[in-house]
Amino acid sequence: MCGLTGYWTRGGDGRGRGEMTALVLRMAGALAHRGPDGDGAWVDEDAGLALGHRRLSIVDLSPAGQQPMVSADGRLALAYNGEIYNAAELRPELEAAGIVFRGHSDTEVLLEGFARWGVVPTLRRAIGMFAFALWDRKERRLTLGRDRLGIKPLYVADHGGTLLFASQPKGMMPHPSWRGEVDREGLAAMLRLSCLPAPRSIFKGVSQLAPGTVVRFEADGRRSEEVFWSLEEVAARGVAQARSQPARPESASLAVEHLESLLLDAVRRRLIADVPVGAFLSGGVDSSTVVALMRKVASGPVKTFSIGFAEEGWDESVHAAAVARHLGTDHRELVVSPDEVPAIVGDLPRWYDEPFADASQIPTLLVSKLARSEVTVSLSGDGGDELFAGYNRHVQGQRLWDLAQRIPTVGRDLGAALIEAPSPGFWQRAVGLLPAGRRPPQAADKPAKIARLLRARSPEALYRTLVGAMPSAEVPLAGVSLAAEERWYAASAEGVDSFVDRMRLLDAKGYLPDDILTKVDRASMAYGLEARVPLLDHRVVEFAWSLPPEMLIREGQGKWLLRRVLHRHVPRALIERPKMGFGVPLAAWLRGPLRGWAEDLLDPQTMAVQGLIDPAPVRRWWLDHLAGRRDTHDRLWPVLSALSWHHHWKSAGAFTAA
Repeated sequence: MCGLTGYWTRGGDGRGRGEMTALVLRMAGALAHRGPDGDGAWVDEDAGLALGHRRLSIVDLSPAGQQPMVSADGRLALAYNGEIYNAAELRPELEAAGIVFRGHSDTEVLLEGFARWGVVPTLRRAIGMFAFALWDRKERRLTLGRDRLGIKPLYVADHGGTLLFASQPKGMMPHPSWRGEVDREGLAAMLRLSCLPAPRSIFKGVSQLAPGTVVRFEADGRRSEEVFWSLEEVAARGVAQARSQPARPESASLAVEHLESLLLDAVRRRLIADVPVGAFLSGGVDSSTVVALMRKVASGPVKTFSIGFAEEGWDESVHAAAVARHLGTDHRELVVSPDEVPAIVGDLPRWYDEPFADASQIPTLLVSKLARSEVTVSLSGDGGDELFAGYNRHVQGQRLWDLAQRIPTVGRDLGAALIEAPSPGFWQRAVGLLPAGRRPPQAADKPAKIARLLRARSPEALYRTLVGAMPSAEVPLAGVSLAAEERWYAASAEGVDSFVDRMRLLDAKGYLPDDILTKVDRASMAYGLEARVPLLDHRVVEFAWSLPPEMLIREGQGKWLLRRVLHRHVPRALIERPKMGFGVPLAAWLRGPLRGWAEDLLDPQTMAVQGLIDPAPVRRWWLDHLAGRRDTHDRLWPVLSALSWHHHWKSAGAFTAA
């Protein structure tokens, strides 16, 4: 796991080799947290191209694993971030073809595969996570690529005739051609979704590479893309396969066996490292499955790590500890005091580069820091919900949609209008009459959401309502289109027409890479920790899409098949409980330890001078929240994240031409 960066000024850079090297090393230095074990640079002076790299040593700790790396024939130069887990199987084929390897890194296998087989054929054979920049000296061609699911990030920009690229935007900022300007459409989408929807970035003219894609840039300015793995095609094939196979009594048991076999292999491969390896453990289905299988295939003790919170009702560390005891892991946990929160929150913009408002980033950062104190690699359970239908929108959304379809359109519109007639304060007071234990969270917003659900005319419209942090009409940016978020609702595939499958496809295409995987990448890399995600092995993904609906959801509960695998290793009683997610007591924190931080950011005069967000509605949300009239933390957190991000990076000079 590493950080890569570089630039290409077509037609020549005008700088000498030494100056180009120094510049790209400064760019790489901005990513030092991603690779604390060393840096490297490679320059093609005549072409005006430079590659930079920061190294986190995982496999082959010797100088033979350093990057950027040049192929044995001298033609290709590679800067790469990630891991190829089947490098040991690919290597003998290359050796048989005459390649003499200098070390045993997966980087060298990937590079020589590119040289021998070509880029796309190599990627289709690779099992792993990756982002890379590959320079072909003979063809003067730059190729950028990103893994199938978007586990590793890669950004690209063309500023002033210079092509810039990096693992994170900060890796481009030291270049004199960098231009930093806020993309207001991207910001509006972030306020709605709590993250930036790719390919957009928060910076104008900066985009993210699409997962499963390679992009080629030629010396004459031509640009071409090739998709080497398509989630939509995988989904379409899988659904067609599931429909073509008649259900048999033994099908479920065979599916459990096959899934466990796939997962065991995925976990085993992700234990390959020349450094200590551990795992995040929340005590939920996904992380517990990964740790259980890790315990089965690991050659020694397994280290696990979890985070808890002092606030009652938010601490899952007790569940994680129970699973750890059952599995016999070497377990570490940290319970976070509210007094520690302001310092953590103040550091978020430094690591994320862009405004990001999934509040579970806080425990993810903390558990990454805890894990890094003992290991360099940590396995994570991310991806289980998206693959195996684990979210409430998968389980409950189907019921909501079916119920709504039984009501005539005019009746649904009338019901929505009646619900919206009273003020949010009315609903808050009405819910306040219920016993404390029966009051739903964010009660004042529930009726408005129900009204929007009644007005939804398609599963995609329903999804838009369920995943948004705030309604489109309430986004506090005047005159800004919400077009940037449309890709989240545009995923489609032939034959993928059931409600649950459409929700799963939308989640895996947008929410998974843009929110979940972005969160994990930035949080783990903040502390130089490599996070590996065995549930997102592409073979597991392809199998998950071939499952019939009854192996995903049964008796009102999602992840049925994954649970069957887990129950072979961990008693049901330790796992089966209401889903909490990796949440934090954010509403209470904003009235408590984070109040001063939020007050400073939400000062109306400060916001007006900043000119980023309309202060009037935000101020109303804030005062309502403080007074307890309405829980608005879900609206406030994206705004606060954006304001904090802007303040940090303005101070760092990101919005001025260097």
